[in-house]
Amino acid sequence: MLFASCQRFVSLLALTGLLSLSAIAQEPAAELADDQAEPQGLLPLEDLRTFTRVYDHIRNSYVEELSDSELLEYAIKGMMAELDPHSAYLDAESFEDLQVNTSGEFGGLGIEVGMENGFVKVISPIDDTPAQKAGIEAGDLIIRLDEKPVKGLSLNEAVALMRGPKGSPLTLTIVREGVDQPFELTIERDIIKVRSVRTKILDDDFLYLRIAQFQVGTGDDVASRLTKTLGDKSNIKGVILDLRNNPGGVLQASVDVANAFMDGGLVVYTEGRLSSSYSRYEASAGDLTHGLPVVVLINDGSASASEIVAGALQDQGRAVIMGTRSFGKGSVQTVVPISERRAIKLTTARYYTPSGRSIQAQGIEPDVLVERAKVTAVKPRLRTTEADLAGHLGNSNGGEESDSKSRDEARSAQQSLLSNDNQLHEALNLLKGLNILRQPALAEPQDGAGIAPPAATPANPDSSPPDNSPEAP
Repeated sequence: MLFASCQRFVSLLALTGLLSLSAIAQEPAAELADDQAEPQGLLPLEDLRTFTRVYDHIRNSYVEELSDSELLEYAIKGMMAELDPHSAYLDAESFEDLQVNTSGEFGGLGIEVGMENGFVKVISPIDDTPAQKAGIEAGDLIIRLDEKPVKGLSLNEAVALMRGPKGSPLTLTIVREGVDQPFELTIERDIIKVRSVRTKILDDDFLYLRIAQFQVGTGDDVASRLTKTLGDKSNIKGVILDLRNNPGGVLQASVDVANAFMDGGLVVYTEGRLSSSYSRYEASAGDLTHGLPVVVLINDGSASASEIVAGALQDQGRAVIMGTRSFGKGSVQTVVPISERRAIKLTTARYYTPSGRSIQAQGIEPDVLVERAKVTAVKPRLRTTEADLAGHLGNSNGGEESDSKSRDEARSAQQSLLSNDNQLHEALNLLKGLNILRQPALAEPQDGAGIAPPAATPANPDSSPPDNSPEAP
């Protein structure tokens, strides 16, 4: 029986070898010489015997009959599962899901997930999705989906359970750091349409640009929004690029986004075992923001492509990075089709920032550390200003007066941003400070500009002018 199983397996290996040789024959001769400079060792015979014994026992003794096709697919999944968390076997459904996700529309809850110790870990919730609105946070561990334990499921199986028709509920049991007991959240599934880029104007002069996920068209979207906004509003003084809770996505999209803020220079490079894994990505000439100050917000939910952008702008001295240390995914996955409907997603390289940093399992350290916090400003006592006094003099330069009412309104707007998003509030303050340093030096005052001429020198140096100075109240 073992001999028959060995025969089957050896036949399979022989067929695989022939297919591999056929594929290698199509590679350029120079690359073949590079990649095979160090010949691989022979397959270990004893380990192959072990495999065939296990295969044979399962095939003949498992409580339910399984076909050879099913067993071989399980073997492939097992190999992939023992690699890093980002390598995976993609069956027909998973392969289709991957293609759908990069296009920006899919059905489900709206969370980017990975595996940790057999449980589903939330890398980040996606903006404006049911998961984000329900309060799912980066770092949450999902231990049950409805009544089904997650332990023992593959990531693809867990994701399949989270998918479903619009409006159907799913109960997640969550373990969260700082919370004593697991708790449940019931979320209704929806059609997830990820809006990759959003913009708004803060304090009339500063552009806020939020990227939720790096999709195929994200770079073009960022470029068009920067061009339009800066063209329509010439008074923009700086940009906040918000990459918090951005799980990454398409590598080329991250290069395109960094390119929008850089005037040439290296963005990122990759290195792996094969010579074909080495790539360099350079920014083209022409900074779309024309050198405006940039602050990039990151946190522990910023991963992969987000870290490429943050690392490039940090190393090139193009932006100040603010927030908390990023996720630390510094590896590149290549999707290799195995057939028309199946593929493997295999980690083939690490990427490095322009200074040569590998952020794998380390993350990007922000230049300015700002933890997310709930901040409440101390409300000042009600005070009367000069502009509140009846009959007060007007501003000689024609400037807008600042009375207690206008100050309260401005303070209220700042308090809303401070209490709801203290990291964004700090980024805006830093951007204002950077803009002050860019202001040109004051010009010499002109006649009549409100500057009093110097006093005439008295004829007798020993005599003193009469003391007509006003008394301070």
